[in-house]
Amino acid sequence: MLTFASLPRRASVALCCVATFAMAAGIPAFAQDTWPNKPVKIVVPYGPGGAVDVVTRKMAQKLTQQTGQSFIVENKPGATGTIAVLQVTRAEPDGYTLVANDTTYALLPHIFKKLPFDHANDLLPVGAYVFAPMALVVNAGSSYKTLQDLISAAKAQPAQVSYGTGGAGTTPHFAAEALGLATGSKFMHVPFKGAAEATQAILSKTIDMQFASTTGVMGNVKGGKLHLLAVSGDKRLAVLPNVPTFAEAGVNNVGVVNWTGLWAPKGTPAAILKRLETEIALAMASPDMKEFAEGMGADPRQVNAVAFAKILQDSTLMWGKIAANTSFDKQ
Repeated sequence: MLTFASLPRRASVALCCVATFAMAAGIPAFAQDTWPNKPVKIVVPYGPGGAVDVVTRKMAQKLTQQTGQSFIVENKPGATGTIAVLQVTRAEPDGYTLVANDTTYALLPHIFKKLPFDHANDLLPVGAYVFAPMALVVNAGSSYKTLQDLISAAKAQPAQVSYGTGGAGTTPHFAAEALGLATGSKFMHVPFKGAAEATQAILSKTIDMQFASTTGVMGNVKGGKLHLLAVSGDKRLAVLPNVPTFAEAGVNNVGVVNWTGLWAPKGTPAAILKRLETEIALAMASPDMKEFAEGMGADPRQVNAVAFAKILQDSTLMWGKIAANTSFDKQ
């Protein structure tokens, strides 16, 4: 058995110095090499049942299986996701607190007068995955059978056709406003605490329609409770080939595709970020994750941290143009 006593004097002194430095720095020696060695928390900025929550829970399940360590989802809704984001920016940058979000993160600089964190620098993008079209859904019993039915009603009675979202400034909010701009229509916005609540409002016929990622509504569509009028993107969904794209339904410039991604606090060690990026790629390459994404009408592709950073930059610029033409009060 190898002990300090059996080592040459210089080697034992060197090891003692390394251990002393690690304790003085307040971190366990070689911690990055053993990550994760305790449960990892992924904070979701919205309530249970929405698109980000559904995708994140599936990813957390895969990461748990692959690493042998628990990845736990914690829902912390409020203030268009900024409460959760702020919590994670203040967390210890040790790889054990992450935040999940979707395209809405790129909207934040345009909907808040001042953010409580540095949008571009306080979080490090790790990877994005499950690229899902935005869908316009109505209750299966709605009188709106086509997109043109809904647009005609909105033009005939401005601000009377209602739509629900997870809050002002979210991706569905801006997507609906983009539809209004593209068609010369005016809709009535009804904000909820999360996309899942908006979906429940459609199911109960409290509101008329909802813009949502396909991952958040596909279960109710397949169950015959909701009806899809159109989807964004340049092709129809393989799982619902009879549903037209917005362009096919006569409306251009509604091409938003929603993605889900993970971020870590600034200062998280590069080795941990790379390991997490690798695990995400491995998860998305698995047959069951591909089946999950495609079953939700989404593309199961994954992009690394560099590509994700570029997507964030481009999305933030795109949403800025839409925000400039959307009437809303900045928070």
